[in-house]
Amino acid sequence: MKMNLKHITLALAALATTTGAQALDAAAAKALASKSACMGCHAVDRKMVGPSYKDVAAKHKGQADAVDKVAARIKSGGSGVYGPVPMPAQPNLKPEELKLLASWVLAGAPDK
Repeated sequence: MKMNLKHITLALAALATTTGAQALDAAAAKALASKSACMGCHAVDRKMVGPSYKDVAAKHKGQADAVDKVAARIKSGGSGVYGPVPMPAQPNLKPEELKLLASWVLAGAPDK
């Protein structure tokens, strides 16, 4: 398949937009995690009450539906996946907020 200049330009524009959005989303996700009390039980790279975000990312690495799974777990809460301590549900978060948090966690909870 031959790509013309228009397709290449559109692909590069999408890539540039995505890269900038990811940096903004990381800051928004971190703020949302702090506001939602996630940081009281989770840390980026060490176990606290709950698993580290890096451990969650490693557990779901390569799973096509990882964002949906993690978003659903954030919304419903639960226990038994990483130990007996239950994670409180976050039923008031909007679907886009749940996906933002899940994507951020699965990326290893970057600062930027």
